[in-house]
Amino acid sequence: MTHCELADYYHMKGYNCSQSLLAAFSDLTGLSEEESLSVSGCFGRGGGSGELCGAAAGAMMVLGMLTPVDTGDPAGSKLRSVAQGREFLRRFSARFGAVRCEQLLPMELPLDDRVPAARALNIQDHCSVLAVTAAEIVEEMLRERQTEI
Repeated sequence: MTHCELADYYHMKGYNCSQSLLAAFSDLTGLSEEESLSVSGCFGRGGGSGELCGAAAGAMMVLGMLTPVDTGDPAGSKLRSVAQGREFLRRFSARFGAVRCEQLLPMELPLDDRVPAARALNIQDHCSVLAVTAAEIVEEMLRERQTEI
């Protein structure tokens, strides 16, 4: 299964968006399924507060884990990690118009060219669209990193 399919799989099993994202990328992060599901468990529904969408939080955890810290350059490491997070949020917001769970939940989400993976997988569930699209953006960003090397 692709990361997008896995994100939908975990979400449809009942895991929150954050758990679904982190678990979907366990092949790259090195976390076990159980570790992924445990560490991201409290980030669903915007951490229970309606703030940052759990799909976005999970995606940022994946990007953070794949942007290793340089203990010899903590300030530079922080800048690289924050830049990854900022870029993810920019792309996610460009597709949905928001990053806050409280704003996203009542929205009618697009099922058009802004969410190609969700469309290709014929996903209708609201939060699955968010999770699959977050996985898709992470995949895009990781592919772009590979072409930069």
